[in-house]
Amino acid sequence: MTTILTDTKLQGIAEKVQHGERLSIEDGLYLFDSPDLLGIAQLANQVNYNKNGDNVYFIQNMYINPTNVCEANCGFCGFKRKPGEEGAYTMDSAALLQYVEERWNDNIREFHIVGGHNHEVPFDYYLDTIRTLKKHYPDVTVKAYTGAEIEFFSRISGLSMKEVLEELIKAGLDTLPGGGAEILTERYRLKMSPDKASTDQWLEAHEIAHNLGLKTHATMLYGSIETKEERLIHMDRLRQLQDRTNGYMVFIPLAMQPRSINAGLKRRTTAYDDMRTLAISRLMLDNFDHIKAYWINIGVQLTQMALTFGSSDIHGTLIEERISHSVGALTSQGITRDELIYLIKSANKIPVERDTFYNTIKTY
Repeated sequence: MTTILTDTKLQGIAEKVQHGERLSIEDGLYLFDSPDLLGIAQLANQVNYNKNGDNVYFIQNMYINPTNVCEANCGFCGFKRKPGEEGAYTMDSAALLQYVEERWNDNIREFHIVGGHNHEVPFDYYLDTIRTLKKHYPDVTVKAYTGAEIEFFSRISGLSMKEVLEELIKAGLDTLPGGGAEILTERYRLKMSPDKASTDQWLEAHEIAHNLGLKTHATMLYGSIETKEERLIHMDRLRQLQDRTNGYMVFIPLAMQPRSINAGLKRRTTAYDDMRTLAISRLMLDNFDHIKAYWINIGVQLTQMALTFGSSDIHGTLIEERISHSVGALTSQGITRDELIYLIKSANKIPVERDTFYNTIKTY
């Protein structure tokens, strides 16, 4: 495939990409500054094609947020509630099962579970959530609890993070989602999520999970106070861990949502930034198989465009997403399988329905 570059300064980076050489943070900074967005897209598209061909993956999954009570005070969150605050909730087993039953269809293959850091309930509550779902839906993969939640569980239980993960695995945990990473620098975390796991603790939780045999996910929440260099440091820390464990399946850049659905354009990430960040992620994270375009945050049309900017996954049906919609997400809370297939096919790509671990269920 021929790459046409209007920015001749990109040629050195293009040669590194074409020879499979790892890009540096300095290379990444130039990619963020280059005016040749389409040239960067072509490079990312080629890298993705070499890894995945024309296949684009999706899953039929259901989001579950068992509690929104949270001890943390993150600068970007509209989901959390304090104990006793209006709108605060914590599902017991009966409420959890009722929630799932009301939204269930037989094609769902994954429960995606994240929630507040609820210090009003013991660690056993979080174990029982998994046990209950596994008992009633034994064939559904449980993707539960972020690296930040694992650190929180360690604090409330008195167990090490390894012991926490071992107990969760016994209860039926299959994989960790990628949330809680935000931006993996301490400057950012001290300002935006000071009550949650540090950079090292989040990475440690995933490294322990990988060493215990779990494949996991990784995210990056971009579009607030972080610098472009911090985005690249975040990617570099992830790829260093991936070098050691090969435990990550996919990287998911998440566009920051404003506090209000009525927020103007200046409070949202731009289409240019979204597409550039996805493409740069594909180029920097050479040891990740997949880059996911998260349609909840960037919308379905940009998600479709992302399929030529290095993305090989458009996530899933979700059924009812709450966290991004508790702030300013403008998208619907769920999408059908037929709509996902249409988005992929009309981008001249091949829709592949997958399970959590990228095993093919059906090619359309």
